[in-house]
Amino acid sequence: MTYSLRTRGLLVASVVLIAFLSATGLVLDKAFRDSAKAAMRDRLQGFVYTLLAGSELDARGVMKGPENLHEPRFNQTGSGLYADIRRGNRKPDWRSPSAAGIEIPATLTPQTGTATFSSAVLEDGTPVYVLSFSVLWEEEGRRRPVRCVFRVAETLDGFYAEVNQFRRSLWSWLGAAALVLLLVQGAILRWAFSPLRRVAADLSAIEAGHADKLVGQYPEELRGLTDNLNALLENAQSHLARYRDALGDLAHSLKTPLAVLRGAIEKQNSDADSEIGAVAQEQIDRMTRIIEYQLKRAAASGRTHLTPPVSVAEKSRQVAAALAKVYAEKQVDCRIMVEDDVVFHGDEGDLLEILGNLLDNAFKWCRSRVELSARTVLEPLGTSSHLELRVDDDGPGIAEDVAERVTRRGERTDASVPGHGLGLAIVDSIVRTYLGQLVIERSPLGGAAIVIRNVG
Repeated sequence: MTYSLRTRGLLVASVVLIAFLSATGLVLDKAFRDSAKAAMRDRLQGFVYTLLAGSELDARGVMKGPENLHEPRFNQTGSGLYADIRRGNRKPDWRSPSAAGIEIPATLTPQTGTATFSSAVLEDGTPVYVLSFSVLWEEEGRRRPVRCVFRVAETLDGFYAEVNQFRRSLWSWLGAAALVLLLVQGAILRWAFSPLRRVAADLSAIEAGHADKLVGQYPEELRGLTDNLNALLENAQSHLARYRDALGDLAHSLKTPLAVLRGAIEKQNSDADSEIGAVAQEQIDRMTRIIEYQLKRAAASGRTHLTPPVSVAEKSRQVAAALAKVYAEKQVDCRIMVEDDVVFHGDEGDLLEILGNLLDNAFKWCRSRVELSARTVLEPLGTSSHLELRVDDDGPGIAEDVAERVTRRGERTDASVPGHGLGLAIVDSIVRTYLGQLVIERSPLGGAAIVIRNVG
């Protein structure tokens, strides 16, 4: 699949933008998690200092924690915040009311005066963070200080809730920012590629016949392209005009000497001269047919997208009206069944040559009725279209064994009917120039049907 330049630019910029915002989001998410984890550590460290301030060693050498804890969760069973105090590696001497029935997981015992912070799991599978702080407790009257470990544990429910709330807020804002940036960059790309759309619009105007060259101011990057296109259009038009003028001059210069020769030969009266004159006359007629055929064949321009479309209905009516006068004695019923929106994308002279030859043959061979129809046929993918022409008559028709020969130059099905046998040959040559196809069929009217496909 081929994408437009604007679509390609938008896709690339979108991928880069999304990748950048995703990387930014992941970095910010990790930074927030680390910050939240550090904040939890500091909070647990503060709880440990509170326990240190309110604890004492009784006469039996048992550690007692503070009676009144300022943090309410220490006094609520199963609150998610637990604390205990133990001497060395013994069982806890004291537990907070919230830790009733809960064993804080053992962690690495820190060195004296230091703290350790690590994750652990309760017996019921609940994940917690545990901060342990080790001190040497000295009392008057005791010979040796007592090693005490203060531990505070907190479940991760609050931590996860805080992180999830931050993530929702972060990705919502990043998503909104991405949407705004995509819209902005889409508008920027649309503005940046607007000169290309102007070029396409101007080319469409040339094709529709509303202009003959590209007009307007274009950016410096496109000026070379537009100037070269204008030069190409001017050269093509001037070349075509010179070519046709040369062909006209050639036809005129050849026909005049041939006409003089024909007139001179007709004045011969002797039998011998008459025989020679008949041979010469035959060769002159043959030369005339060859010149007419080759000139008309060479004049076929072929399809081009930079010429205005030609209305098939209008030109068909013009040709039919002219032939009706030529064959007035036959009173031919000619029906033109062509919609006004059917057009021919090619040279007007080529269309007139095709219509003129096909309708002339139909008028010549029909009994009383001729039909011309045309339609626009879309390609299977709908990306392009072509013209299909059909001319039917109610004459004797063309036999299958003759159908292949009548498109050859000089071939005729009936020598008694005036003509040079060039009509269908010229049409077939023009149609091939447009990469089309000429097909001869049997008409529902009883005569011949000449079908032209894939032209214009």
